[in-house]
Amino acid sequence: MSQDPQDPQIPENEEDYQFSGPLLVSKLQEAGIHPNDIKKLSDAGLNTVESVAFTPKKHLVTIKGISELKADKILAEAQKIVPLGFQSATEVHARRSELVHITTGSKQLDALLGGGIETGAITELFGEFRTGKSQICHTLAVTCQLPVSMGGAVAERYGLNGEEVLDNVAYARAYNADHQNALLTNASALMSESRFCLLIVDSCTALYRTDFSGRGELASRQTHLGKFLRTLQRLADEYGIAVVVTNQVMSSPDAAAGPYAGNEKKPIGGNIMAHASTTRLQLKKSRGNTRSCKIYDSPCLPEMETHFAILPRILTVSYAGSLTMDNILLVHQGFEWNARMW
Repeated sequence: MSQDPQDPQIPENEEDYQFSGPLLVSKLQEAGIHPNDIKKLSDAGLNTVESVAFTPKKHLVTIKGISELKADKILAEAQKIVPLGFQSATEVHARRSELVHITTGSKQLDALLGGGIETGAITELFGEFRTGKSQICHTLAVTCQLPVSMGGAVAERYGLNGEEVLDNVAYARAYNADHQNALLTNASALMSESRFCLLIVDSCTALYRTDFSGRGELASRQTHLGKFLRTLQRLADEYGIAVVVTNQVMSSPDAAAGPYAGNEKKPIGGNIMAHASTTRLQLKKSRGNTRSCKIYDSPCLPEMETHFAILPRILTVSYAGSLTMDNILLVHQGFEWNARMW
C-alpha cells in the first residue's frame, strides 16, 4: 500500500514495517518443516504462515506429497506462530483503528463509505450496465497509488504521469471460472513477494453465469463461488488489502406484474454472495452523467444514498511530493493487474 514517506504511521525502520506484514511460509523451516514440503505448500498457493494456519487439514492432505502425519505437524507449527484463539475487544478495536481507506475519487462516495474503500474487507458494487462499476474500479486502481495522506491512496488529476501509471499495470484475463480461481493462487504468490493494497474482480460472477447453466448446476455453481469468495477474504485477511468485486443483476422473478409494477433488480449470486461481501453498494443510472450509489448492506455503515457524476476530466490537482515504490493487484473481469507504484 502506498505510503507518504513523511506519514507518521510509517516506522522509520523499513525492516520493522515489513515485519508487521504477513509471515512467509518459509518461516516454517525454522520450526522443522522440510524445505520440499514448504515448496509444495507454496506451489498450492499457500505462501504465508497465516494461509497455512487458516487451511483445513482435509485440504492440506490433497496436496501431492503431504500425508496426514505431515499435515498435522505443519498445522501444529503454523498455529504456534499464528494465534487463532480469543482476543480482547480492545485488541480488535486497536487493530481496526489502523485500517486504511482508499479514496474513490469522489467526495460524495467517500463520505458515504466513511472515508473510502475499507482494507481487509470485500466491497461489492452491483448494478445494471452503464452504472459506473468499472469506472470506479479503474479509478481505484490509480488512487490507491497515492500516499495515505491523500486518501489512497487520477493520473493527471493528481499530478501523476499517466504513462507511468499505465505502464505499471499488468493485465491478465480469466477465460472460465476455474481459471479465475487459479488467478488468485498467482495473486497470492505476487503478494508474498511485494506489498499490495488492492485487488479488484470485475466482474466476479460473469463467468459463473456461462460456465454453470440451469438449476441442475446451481449447487455446483454456488459451491465454486463460495470457495472463490472465501479465497478473496483470506487474501484480504492475510495481506491487509482492499478487495473490490463487481456483480451483475437480474430481474426479480417474484416481482409483481402489471403496468405500474417497479422493475426491481437484484444482485446475482444469492446468499453466498450476500454473506461473503462486507459492504454492498447498489449503483443506479440517473440523468445524464449522474449515477446514484446506495448502501445496500453493511455491518458498520448506515443505509444512505448519494449521487456522483462520471466525467472525462475533473479539476486538476497537482502533487509535488514523492511516492514510495509499492504494488497493487487488480483482477478486472478476469484480468489481473500488477501495478508498481511510484
